Amino acid sequence: MNKDRVKGMMDEVAGCAKHKAGELTDNSKLQAEGMAQQVKGKAEGAWGMAKEAVCDAIEGAEVHLDAHVKLGLKNSSTDTGCKKCK
Repeated sequence: MNKDRVKGMMDEVAGCAKHKAGELTDNSKLQAEGMAQQVKGKAEGAWGMAKEAVCDAIEGAEVHLDAHVKLGLKNSSTDTGCKKCK
């Protein structure tokens, strides 16, 4: 889990608390701030997940390329022994 996802979760929790406090005190401004903070938290969490997915994809590609180099395989679309190279 990266820092963007952690920050997103913290913003979601804080936003939820603000929203609930606004409901209990009948403060519509606090409710709106809480909802906005929750949305911000969800966006930060999604950004963190996207960054992790890219890192995982790059890592997988590096491992795949490394296997081709070590085994002496061709890295082309004509390589029938490798499903990822098609």
